[in-house]
Amino acid sequence: MTLRVIGAGFGRTGTMSLKAALERLGLGKCYHMLELAQNPHHAELWQRAHRGEAVAWDTLFEGYQAAVDWPSCNFWREQLAHYPDARVLLSLRSPDSWYDSVMETIYAFSHAALESGDPRLQAHARLADELIWQGVFDGRIGDRAHAIDTFERHNQAVIDAVPAARLLVFEARDGWAPLCRFLDVAVPDEPYPRVNTRDQFPPTL
Repeated sequence: MTLRVIGAGFGRTGTMSLKAALERLGLGKCYHMLELAQNPHHAELWQRAHRGEAVAWDTLFEGYQAAVDWPSCNFWREQLAHYPDARVLLSLRSPDSWYDSVMETIYAFSHAALESGDPRLQAHARLADELIWQGVFDGRIGDRAHAIDTFERHNQAVIDAVPAARLLVFEARDGWAPLCRFLDVAVPDEPYPRVNTRDQFPPTL
């Protein structure tokens, strides 16, 4: 099995809803950071990728046809090189609402998990710190201007590097139509998924 869709958008850009949407459209299982709860041994593979070491992507993504969210989106270039026929989905939202959502959900949860006394949650939080808060934001996620600049530079890098015919820049509010056109599948007769909102956070790990 090979990845057909590479999600390049940061977490809190509707990635959990996008995961549900892709699975509904018949792409099989979609990798999301929550998959680490069921596959804790994957943490070492992501750490290798973070260190710039070779990663067996086919092993990591065995059973999956799509991947979204952190930490996978950090390595969209490597995945695109390994899966040259894959299409790229860049999920977006307004920078200010994205930042507020990150700070009120993922970052707050990670910070609390480090102090939780639960070894499983602590391990998840340490990985998030290594790969996201330090790895992506240089330990400066609390600096709003820096975090938003990092977000915007990441998005522009994807837009600049991926051929337009293979890239969909997508917001959850766009709904099914552009996503289905991009993947050449029929539009489902049901609302586009809306899951893992701030009110629903945190999901079950």
